[in-house]
Amino acid sequence: MRRRLTRALSLVAALGLWQLLTSLDVDLWLRFEQFPTVADVAREFGDRLGTATYWQDVTDSLTRILVGFVLAAVAGVAAGTATARSRLAADLLGPVLEVLRPIPAIALVPVAILLFPSNEQGIVFITFAAAFFPVLVATRHAVAALTPVWEEAVRTMGGGRWRVLGSVVLPGALPGVFGGLSVGVGVSWICVISAEMISGEYGVGYGTWQDYTVVDYPGVFVGMVTIGVLGRLTATAVEWLGRRLTRWLPRTSYVPGPRVRTPRSPAPALRTPTTEAVPHDQFV
Repeated sequence: MRRRLTRALSLVAALGLWQLLTSLDVDLWLRFEQFPTVADVAREFGDRLGTATYWQDVTDSLTRILVGFVLAAVAGVAAGTATARSRLAADLLGPVLEVLRPIPAIALVPVAILLFPSNEQGIVFITFAAAFFPVLVATRHAVAALTPVWEEAVRTMGGGRWRVLGSVVLPGALPGVFGGLSVGVGVSWICVISAEMISGEYGVGYGTWQDYTVVDYPGVFVGMVTIGVLGRLTATAVEWLGRRLTRWLPRTSYVPGPRVRTPRSPAPALRTPTTEAVPHDQFV
């Protein structure tokens, strides 16, 4: 409860600072006089919740995210496992993937427009490309880091290649895979919003860009808040699924306990060397 209260207070403090800076029209190095206040954004957000257009935009963006992200998860896990387990796959796919990986997904918008017959398919492709490479890299590293003792144990008991894959490789790499999935879903939201702004029709990104073109700044911030909330919900869903599928892993959580003051032991008393008379007989 203390951690939840701290997180809630941090959010309230950020909103309070936003309200203070915008209501006072602070204009130092950053200019807040044109920013809408928290009250303006909340009022606009409440008005849009009752419109069908807002929910259609949310539904369209969520559909694009889910389709592209699921495809990227399947393809990324398969390609990452193949390149980590097979030298032939690493030699054939590795050079091509490493050349494509640094290219931002949003830079593929012209390619998607030329390649796919509809904007909807092109946006899904952008979402797929954004999530694919984080999942690929995370899976490849997770599979390569597995200890070979587990695989040797399965092979000693007569297990074949598919048995090793299903019993050792995929379960052992799950924590790393879900780390890549969590990163990938966040990057997917960034790119799908940008793709909707450029070539979309409906969607939260498209609506946010339309509000900007008509200088509706409260509407722009409503779109930003919507993107943040949806991104947080989808990332939380991925993390929850990861915890459910990796319940067999040992959980380590540090809970600081009360400090116990241990009494110091007294310092040992210094013994004063004494000079004893040595009998003359011992020197003989």
